[in-house]
Amino acid sequence: MNNPHTVHHSLEKLALQGAADLTEAELLMLLWSGGRGSARGLGSARGLLHHFGSLRRLLCASAEPGPCGPRIGPARRVQLQVALELARRHYLERLSHGPALASPRAAQEFLIAQLRDRDHEVFCCLFLDTRHRLLGFEELFRGTLDGATVHPRDVVKRALDVRAAAVILAHNHPSGVAEPSHADELITGRLREALALVDVRLLDHLIVGDSCCASLAERGLI
Repeated sequence: MNNPHTVHHSLEKLALQGAADLTEAELLMLLWSGGRGSARGLGSARGLLHHFGSLRRLLCASAEPGPCGPRIGPARRVQLQVALELARRHYLERLSHGPALASPRAAQEFLIAQLRDRDHEVFCCLFLDTRHRLLGFEELFRGTLDGATVHPRDVVKRALDVRAAAVILAHNHPSGVAEPSHADELITGRLREALALVDVRLLDHLIVGDSCCASLAERGLI
């Protein structure tokens, strides 16, 4: 049973040890209560986590009520969306001001955080300078559940606009399966050729699935 003493203990942990030591339910309680906390809010957070089975499923859940079980209200859903977007932007800022993208792993971790939970396909570019430092990240094309139309001329134009020396392409598969399709291989070849005409190097094309990435460069397709 939840009680005010439990909530007070959560606030003490936050003050003394930091947010990393709080449970997911405690973090949600404080987010939804504006930092004050309540026994009712803690019980509600625990119930929602139990119902959805994981924090990730809760973050991606719709605000509409299901046939049974607890409902996430519109206000709480907005708070979850804002928190998730802030985390994504924090990750991008860290990548922008961090070391050069010398290894594929840094780009893969960032792109998984950005794209894995989208319910439609998104085609993105990481634009890099001559030392492979990040110049910018842009979502250039959006599609339906199973595809996005990509125009090479638009990718080349943006690379020239930001004066990129190299590009990493990326898109997600909402199905969760990161295996590249034949169409993925074809558009990669077209983009590599188009970028080469303006002396911009294509480093990789990463396909984001459910918590994993497939690299076309590692498969020898670039």
